Amino acid sequence: MTSEFLTNRDDFEYWLSSMDEFLEQMLEVFPESDQHRLDYSPESLDVVENWVLSKYKKIDDILVPSESQLANCIACYVGETFRKKLGAKWDIRFDDPSFAYHALPILTWGKESDCPLTIVTAAIDRRTGKFFRTLLENA
Repeated sequence: MTSEFLTNRDDFEYWLSSMDEFLEQMLEVFPESDQHRLDYSPESLDVVENWVLSKYKKIDDILVPSESQLANCIACYVGETFRKKLGAKWDIRFDDPSFAYHALPILTWGKESDCPLTIVTAAIDRRTGKFFRTLLENA
């Protein structure tokens, strides 16, 4: 189940319980030589971001339906790395359709929140190669 099919709290709980599977799927697409570097450290975000930038030249490339599962898996890895470093919690909001991240998994910590999927698409747009880690270090 990708995050695009989350329509209620039960869907979100199922998505959350599938996190390990999503993370394993993401690991499988990386070259074997890089897999050991994916250890949820801030530095591992550079590895993921550089791979993402080599695969996706523009945001539209990751937003096609055939890429939705991989986009979800990448967002899960980025999100889990942020969650571990920041002590954040996964959440989702269905209560306000005008909320920027309505029906998308978000991370919350303190009074802050962010959406890992939009972090991934923003990195593709900005193309710095250090966006994920910079965002984490400034959180």
